Amino acid sequence: MVLALAGAGAGLPAPVTAQAPGSAAGSGAGSGAIPHDSYHLDNGLHVILAPDPSATATAVNLWYRVGSRDERPGRSGFGHVFEHLMFQGSENVAEGEHFQYVERAGGDLNASITEDRTNYFQTVPPERMNLALWLEADRMRSLRVTEESLRREVEVVKEERRLRIDNSPYGTSQLQAAYYAPYDAEGCFAYAHSVIGSMEDLEAAELADVQDFFDLYYAPNNATLVVSGAFDSQEAAALIEEYFGPIPRGGDAPEVDCDHPFVHLPVEERIHDPNAQLPGVFVSYGGVEHRHPDAPALTVLADILGGGQSARLNQQIVRGAQAALQAVAVHSPRLGPGLFQFILIANQGVEGDELLTLLDAEIETLLSEGVTDVEVDRARNRALASTVLSRQTAMGRAEALQSANHFHGTPDAVTTVVEAIQAVTREDVNRVARSYLRPDRRAVIFTLPGTGPAVPESAESTGQTTSQSTSQATSQASGQASGQEGGDR
Repeated sequence: MVLALAGAGAGLPAPVTAQAPGSAAGSGAGSGAIPHDSYHLDNGLHVILAPDPSATATAVNLWYRVGSRDERPGRSGFGHVFEHLMFQGSENVAEGEHFQYVERAGGDLNASITEDRTNYFQTVPPERMNLALWLEADRMRSLRVTEESLRREVEVVKEERRLRIDNSPYGTSQLQAAYYAPYDAEGCFAYAHSVIGSMEDLEAAELADVQDFFDLYYAPNNATLVVSGAFDSQEAAALIEEYFGPIPRGGDAPEVDCDHPFVHLPVEERIHDPNAQLPGVFVSYGGVEHRHPDAPALTVLADILGGGQSARLNQQIVRGAQAALQAVAVHSPRLGPGLFQFILIANQGVEGDELLTLLDAEIETLLSEGVTDVEVDRARNRALASTVLSRQTAMGRAEALQSANHFHGTPDAVTTVVEAIQAVTREDVNRVARSYLRPDRRAVIFTLPGTGPAVPESAESTGQTTSQSTSQATSQASGQASGQEGGDR
């Protein structure tokens, strides 16, 4: 069986003469501003154009408003499989040719999925912007998937799970701490399962599911297209109308329920991990969504506690007590309720319970004495520097606009999210610490090296997602907390 959505095809577009970008204000990196125009096609596709006179490349970045949070019970991991399937060909592009066309044009591309969105992104020379737009439109309009390609990609995802989770140190613990333990499966299934899916659910994927999933979520009215970098806005708008305009509007995706995510807390679990060499402790406190007014202060708090060499956990637990190899704090807001997490890997001879005692002592000191103005200033400066650095490329600016639009409701939030961090005060940080770092709002996962009882049933029955390995577990904690799955094709 082949799925081919209706719509007349077009030939592969030829290179065009690169034009100078349209006029745009300065980058405004210090304020967070990224000059852009935003509008919608008649079929609902949201278009954001951000020309940059200083850029030498063009980024074409497409976000679909679908992630693992949109999956239903029994189909965990299906969004991730589908992210792979989007490279299996369309009406005018054979299997594997999407990569070939972009790479031969001098560009690069990939895709990723998180709990909250799926993105497809390409950076190309300015004269090949039309190619990138045409390729995205062709697969949005006419994806082709066979039973053979579906089964092949399911096997690819299953092997990815084995490599990155089942056979990876701390993999199961990190996913238990990011999904199954902190979120109540009945009150918030959306976040109580992870991106990559369980073996059982992956095996159950059927071709009919592909059609239903595509029709509902891969429609223009459920997507946002950002073009950033070196291009002319009028030319881009004309190409977008030509390629995407005829694609029919889809139905409206259902709302995601997550009304009572943390009602079952507190939770404590111990997981035996034959791949781990040292004990670990993963602590997840119930948090907030991106738009919540407390989110900026929680971000600053995470940096003060676990963001770098000068952070409190590193100074007191890693260097002072020498009890941990690594200790980080991560604020992980989501489209829905997020988490505030601690990840600690023990030093030789130190047990997980000792690590938790030291962590709780640091939290108690924080709550009783508060943070200092110096710590807040340093955290705000680090956040600003990170933001500026991430927006140096055309793709970085495209991702910033997408994130602002998706998580805050408008691309204009590229400015306000920076302003919100810079406005955080010491009083704000102390207040959110008292509000959220409460023992009755947390899940604690202990990793015990070696074999032992089976993994908690929730981890096996509802699936897993991105995991890290060995000592990289804490250094890459931000990526794990967000659940991002990249396309290793």
